[in-house]
Amino acid sequence: MYQYESFGDRYVLSIDNHQEISAALADFCEETGIEAGAVYGIGAVSEATFRFLDPATKQYVDKTFAEQMEITNLTGNISTKDGKPYLHLHVTAGRRDYTCIGGHLLTAVINGACELVVEDFGGTLSRRFDPETGLNLYDFE
Repeated sequence: MYQYESFGDRYVLSIDNHQEISAALADFCEETGIEAGAVYGIGAVSEATFRFLDPATKQYVDKTFAEQMEITNLTGNISTKDGKPYLHLHVTAGRRDYTCIGGHLLTAVINGACELVVEDFGGTLSRRFDPETGLNLYDFE
């Protein structure tokens, strides 16, 4: 599903072709025990689902794009919720016509490569649901 090499508190991660990014990254975090960190990277995908929170309804609206795209930037953070890895990822993806789309990344299937850098903060960050915003926010208590 992926290969990686560690450099101190950082990992260089290559996710295998045709894998789903969020699932592979969550598996990697479980394997390495990362419960707080940051992630950034680049790659190429054939399909991606973006998610948008409508603050008026506190409901997510998902939209899937099924086309070849270049990940020009993927950035996010790693924490935990209910004892499992919780990924908060945002992505900008370039299309064939050189326009870009972006937002909160729910899922994406690699078609080519996906190269990420993951930084392990060496601690634990957890999240809790906030009914006022409808978001899973950091729980610093």
